[in-house]
Amino acid sequence: MKNDPDQQGVPDVALSDEAIDWLVALNSGRATDQDRASFAEWRARSAAHELAAQEAEAVWHGVGIAGDRARTSERKASRAKLTRRAVLGGGVLVAGGWALGQSGALSFRGFADHVTGTGERRSVMLPDGSSVLLNAGTALSVNFGERERALRLFAGEATFNVRPDPSRPFIVQAGGGRTRAVGTAFNIDIRPGETVVTVLEGVVEVAGAAFATDAVVVRADQRVRYAASGRLSGPQAVDADIETAWRRGKLIFNRRPLGEVVAEIERYRSGTIIIAGSRLRALEVTGVFDLDDPEAILRTIEETLPVRALRLPLVTVLHGGGV
Repeated sequence: MKNDPDQQGVPDVALSDEAIDWLVALNSGRATDQDRASFAEWRARSAAHELAAQEAEAVWHGVGIAGDRARTSERKASRAKLTRRAVLGGGVLVAGGWALGQSGALSFRGFADHVTGTGERRSVMLPDGSSVLLNAGTALSVNFGERERALRLFAGEATFNVRPDPSRPFIVQAGGGRTRAVGTAFNIDIRPGETVVTVLEGVVEVAGAAFATDAVVVRADQRVRYAASGRLSGPQAVDADIETAWRRGKLIFNRRPLGEVVAEIERYRSGTIIIAGSRLRALEVTGVFDLDDPEAILRTIEETLPVRALRLPLVTVLHGGGV
């Protein structure tokens, strides 16, 4: 039967989305007693409705919207009970998980050589005359030796402008893969679930976890993607200047899914952005934005898409409007 939960008590995805919409409306400050009664009726329709309501409540409290420290244990228990929407990254926790990753760049401060915080961009000169431009929420270590110039990108995004030195290849390890260059300019972006390497000038060689067995040559205005497992895509043609517009203080989107756009916005603003429902994540965003004003991007999304933003302390929920 379509939309029927499985035998393990996993809620239906569509019902989960509906339940999240209900909670957004009920916590908006404008809910009436009739709204609360209607939600009670909705969750009583079937066991699947009740299961979806319980999961939505666990997500709502688990992301820290209720910030009372006395509820820490309760929130931990809620996280442990989250079902496939959160685990598979198909629903409401995707953006929030990315926010944790961005602030998590600071957790590398103890052993990374260079770390940037939310909204911070910084240029770093390397010992050989090469340079690195770090995007917000980035952690990088540098370990140059006699035979190679080795770097490790732990989190975030960076553009590398490499000074030629054929005797010492320039190698960056990031997200389960490795990028090798002699003299070139390229960008590495560690995203939720994948790493993207984009070449601005010259040629690089990108390898996955198997390193020597699956290397791909990537040229200017091309990019490759790989997951944490190291599996590589083939080179894809792109406009590298547009893909790396953050270097000029801009974000340029051409029919980018809202889920990806939110992941970008969260580099530059404090707090977590939650997308309430998997359907909203697929909505397409097009435009040129100033990354120093991420709130303006959210306002534009509200004006141009069927999306509303509920702003709470430390959390912004993007939802589809009323229930």
